[in-house]
Amino acid sequence: MIKSELVQRIAAQNPHRYQRDVENIVNAILGEIIAALSRGDRVELRGFGAFSVKHRPARTGRNPRTGAHVAVERKSVPFFKTGKEMRERLNREG
Repeated sequence: MIKSELVQRIAAQNPHRYQRDVENIVNAILGEIIAALSRGDRVELRGFGAFSVKHRPARTGRNPRTGAHVAVERKSVPFFKTGKEMRERLNREG
């Protein structure tokens, strides 16, 4: 599912809302999650999961084509851990 499909599904479930309003709400939620992660905060949505940032140190990598050693800079990457309720729903039998 892509963001536009999510907006369409939410708009269909809420016919009293304009689709552009639903899109603005979805964008605002995602924007706040991104802003919190960029500040280094953790975002927890109970039953769904938690977003956080993991920091990877600088290292020496290898170019797979040439085999040459390459310096890889330190980087921050987003990390998502599923919540208990989501894990249980995904692993339910039937």
